[in-house]
Amino acid sequence: MLELLEGIEEYNNAGALLGIDGLDGEELLGALKRMNPVKRQRTINKLASTGGGSRGSRAEMEKHFSELPPHIKDALAKGDLRLADTIIYSIKAVNSKTVKLFETQDVKEVGLRNISNAKLPKNQALLVSGIILLAGIPADNSSDKIIGAKYDKLEDFAAIANGEFSLKANKKVIMPESSISMFKTLNMHNLPIGYYKLANPRMIHDDILIEATVDLGSMEGLDPKTYLYVGLHGTITTP
Repeated sequence: MLELLEGIEEYNNAGALLGIDGLDGEELLGALKRMNPVKRQRTINKLASTGGGSRGSRAEMEKHFSELPPHIKDALAKGDLRLADTIIYSIKAVNSKTVKLFETQDVKEVGLRNISNAKLPKNQALLVSGIILLAGIPADNSSDKIIGAKYDKLEDFAAIANGEFSLKANKKVIMPESSISMFKTLNMHNLPIGYYKLANPRMIHDDILIEATVDLGSMEGLDPKTYLYVGLHGTITTP
């Protein structure tokens, strides 16, 4: 317990990492007594914190600490893992009416995707705070041109904007089939282009299949070389 208590100082809602609701329990009290007075008071303050000091997706992640698997909670409490901002992304061709943006045969490649096999690596858990969806038309289908293409607003891709997007993790729904028009943010000056903020952030655990799907009713007017960029923005656990 002492090892865990010494690793939680940077977190609000630290009690959720330890699986406690307060300061009761002989093991906890014994660990506190073994600390020097300054360390003891700082730890008590953290355990009693409401989490108001954190902001943005980090604050959202701290509210969801209880959903983390035990091995990740333990690693965070010990200081072996930290929280970091991230965007998990993938780029895929729009070559049919159904586009799977993460696939099990994917290999991590800078500029195209930053995870392999449509799964987060071991010990990484992501709280999805928002989703980015953009489209672009590379000069050709080579990797260099795909990576170097400009991915921009969906307002220029009517067939895509009139389609549907869904996101699941391990068959659990994070976003049901929803109109892609929600990613049309050109006139929303408080949001980045193509960004949708989730009102209900959801957790994706490590080694869990991620399924992000775009379904189109029509491909009318789309250039055959059209590609989609998806980004899952949020806070992730990382060494």
